[in-house]
Amino acid sequence: MAHFTDIRALAFDLDGTLVHSAPGLADAIDRALGDMQLPPPGLALAVTWIGNGADVMMARALTWALGREPHAEELREARVLFDKHYAVTVDTGSTLFPEVKETLTALQAHGLPLALVTNKPTPFVAPLLKALGIADAFSLIVGGDDVAEKKPHPAGIFLVLGHFSVLPKQLLFVGDSRNDILAAQAAGVPNVGMTFGYNYGEPISTSQPDLTLDTFSELLPALGL
Repeated sequence: MAHFTDIRALAFDLDGTLVHSAPGLADAIDRALGDMQLPPPGLALAVTWIGNGADVMMARALTWALGREPHAEELREARVLFDKHYAVTVDTGSTLFPEVKETLTALQAHGLPLALVTNKPTPFVAPLLKALGIADAFSLIVGGDDVAEKKPHPAGIFLVLGHFSVLPKQLLFVGDSRNDILAAQAAGVPNVGMTFGYNYGEPISTSQPDLTLDTFSELLPALGL
């Protein structure tokens, strides 16, 4: 039995939902901090910092490495260095989660328009989607630089609602972190939390999504497809 009815469009988070991007992000963080003569945190720590965009991620990394709040100039330097290194690792350090491409193709085949709402800096989004072979799945892409406020603010989801001309109850938002669920709840849209993502090391169920799924392909029966 379908969990959701009358869904006419879907929107997705990117990192931790569609893409296992943590290795590439962690590598870029390690290299950026190394350039600043600071210790590399590695993958296990970096995973807990993903979700609020690159500025916040690097602020968390610097706070850990310095043992104090970073100064504005340190933050600027770290972000510039991160961008330089991530431009190299964004493609090689990211893979699709299982069943993502097949499920997106099936959703398209059923005539459902798909959007992406991510806090990732916009310049990195299109090259990553192209490298992973899913760029054509989305008719709207909202990156972290395309809205005044990133998730958990619902601004990106409001853009999707307007673009697709659907009511909040007709858009399903799929994410892996509390930012995604909070943004969806603020916009009044049904939402799914994926358990395999990052979410700062917390179970996604603590954010009380409308539905929690363990595998990406479970979206199809949840929609009655």
